[in-house]
Amino acid sequence: MSGGRTSTTRSTGRNDWSSWPTYQASILGLPGKYWYPVMWSNQLARKPVAVTLLGRPIVFFRDKGVPYALHDRCPHRGVPLSYGRQQFPGTISCPYHGWTFDLESGVLRAVITDGPDSPLCGKVAVESYPVAERLGMIWAFVGDGEGSPPPIDEVIPRELRENSFSMGGRIDVRTGGWRFAAENGYDEGHAKYLHRNSLWRFFKLMPTWSRTRVVPGGDGWITRVQDEVHWEATFPGLGKWSGQRWWKRGAKARMLGASPSKAPKVDPVIRDLNVPGNQSIRLPGLLRIVHSRFIHYEWYVPSTEDEYIYVQVFVQFKKGFAAVIARLRYLFFVRWLFHGQFTGQDRWMVDVIDAPPERLYRPDVSITRWRALCEQAPKTGQALIDGRAHLSLATPLESENREGGGDGSDY
Repeated sequence: MSGGRTSTTRSTGRNDWSSWPTYQASILGLPGKYWYPVMWSNQLARKPVAVTLLGRPIVFFRDKGVPYALHDRCPHRGVPLSYGRQQFPGTISCPYHGWTFDLESGVLRAVITDGPDSPLCGKVAVESYPVAERLGMIWAFVGDGEGSPPPIDEVIPRELRENSFSMGGRIDVRTGGWRFAAENGYDEGHAKYLHRNSLWRFFKLMPTWSRTRVVPGGDGWITRVQDEVHWEATFPGLGKWSGQRWWKRGAKARMLGASPSKAPKVDPVIRDLNVPGNQSIRLPGLLRIVHSRFIHYEWYVPSTEDEYIYVQVFVQFKKGFAAVIARLRYLFFVRWLFHGQFTGQDRWMVDVIDAPPERLYRPDVSITRWRALCEQAPKTGQALIDGRAHLSLATPLESENREGGGDGSDY
């Protein structure tokens, strides 16, 4: 595939995607139903907003402060309902002939050009989708299968439900398949090389290579753990390579313990999470990167075969005036360096990936574990499955467990 597009080249080797048939077929999202963040709450007012989600055209509309979502196609002649307007409370009308649908149920309530006694009323409907607002975003419950949606709060990370925080973020529609975006986010090896000279990491030393394994955890997370971190290496017949630059000498000293600088203070909320590694992922495509002072989240939301909705959220657990300072720090620093230039490098790679076929290497244990987890996606209804379920689908690419280690934080 290239940028989410189907490739005509197939491999018969072990690393073909046929090893993960559910994942291979999930171009437009995993089977089952899931809550997905779609847009910022302040982007949805009284004007309809059209969004393509999991290949489906959906119109979002707000009425009396409440958000709704319907299939964005009038069943009469196929005109998008997002072109329409509200003519009666609790409804939206197609702009072509005035077919008028109930916002909550999607049932046809009136046909303006057929009079008050139109025989079609109550006999025609468009699909409606459950909608919720959390974290300042509009969420929709979409997918295959049957069953009512679980409470939206169940899919919000626990630390965000139980603590006060300051938050900033960006939502973009990017080219490339959602699976490539998720794999890039959880990929163990790329940050050390691709991002080594990014502005976000300008004064921070990046490891050259690591030994990594993936461990299961609670709330559906699987987490990368680095058992060995190497800041430089000598390659036979080639010479020494390191991400060190002259302006990063202080960073290297701190990493290697040669600096008298104090260890970074860890936020109490983050400390209480007690995660074994700084990078985790869970279904249907939520990445969590844990630092000593903040947590960064990324949602990879399937849109079309060639595009995904990329949601980035930066959280600091601050209250009062400290939360105001954190918000300003995000607006004037983090938004441009981290959510802009840094992840712009990821955008570049995701858009040009051409796989399968592919030839994986040891650090790709992060990718194979993620794919295996997706194979366990529930076919109906959303669930935060135990991360241990993926171990039965492990591939032999995982690095051996080793003692030792260090903080090889990629971000």
